[in-house]
Amino acid sequence: MYTKGCCRLLYRLAGCRNEDFMEKHKKIDTKAIEYHIAGILKALGDDPEREGLKDTPERVAKMYEEVFEGMNYTNEEIAEMFNKTFALDKHADKECATDGGASDMVVVKDIDIFSYCEHHLALMYDMKVTVAYIPKDRVIGLSKIARIADMVSKRLQLQERIGSDIADIITEVTGSEDVAVLIEGCHSCMTARGIKKPNAKTYTTTFRGRFCTDLSLQMRLK
Repeated sequence: MYTKGCCRLLYRLAGCRNEDFMEKHKKIDTKAIEYHIAGILKALGDDPEREGLKDTPERVAKMYEEVFEGMNYTNEEIAEMFNKTFALDKHADKECATDGGASDMVVVKDIDIFSYCEHHLALMYDMKVTVAYIPKDRVIGLSKIARIADMVSKRLQLQERIGSDIADIITEVTGSEDVAVLIEGCHSCMTARGIKKPNAKTYTTTFRGRFCTDLSLQMRLK
C-alpha cells in the first residue's frame, strides 16, 4: 500500500516535480463520494444523520481514496513509478542459457492482492498472483513486481485485466516480451450474492511471447 508521501518520495528520487505530479494525477473526488454515499444511505431507507452513520460517508470516501489509488495512474505511469532495473550479467546469462537460447526466467509467486469487480463494486479476495518473465538485458527489482501487482489491483477491475495490466507494465519496465501472469481469486459477486457458491475460485492466465507456445515454460510455473 502506497501513501501520497511514498509516491512523492519515489518521484523525488526520480528527479520529478512531485507536488505538481500528485496534483495533476489526483482524480478521486472525495467530496463527491461523500455526497453520493449519503444519498445511497437515504435510498436504502436509513438516516445518514444517525449516530452510527453520520461519519460513514467520510469514512467511505477515505477508504475509496486508499483502495482505488491505482485509478490515479495509467499503466505507463505505474511503469515509470517502479522503473528500477539492474543490468543482467551477460556471462551468467550465457552460461544459464537453455537449448532455446533464452536465459533462465524470473518467477515471483504468491503475491497477495485484493481488488474490486467493476460490475458490482464487489470485493475480489484471497487473490494470489504469480509473475514470470525471461530477462532480456535488464532485470527488475523483485519487490517492484509485487508493488506493480498491488497498484494495478487498486482499480475497478476484472481479474483478466489485472493480468494483462501487470504483463504490460513488466514488459514496459524490463523490455522483455516473454511474460506470464497467473492469478487465482474469489469473487464476492459470486460467493456472497447471486449464485452464492462460497468455494468457487477463478483462475486466469496471461501469456506473452514464448510463454504462449512453449509448454515447458508453462509447466515450470506450476
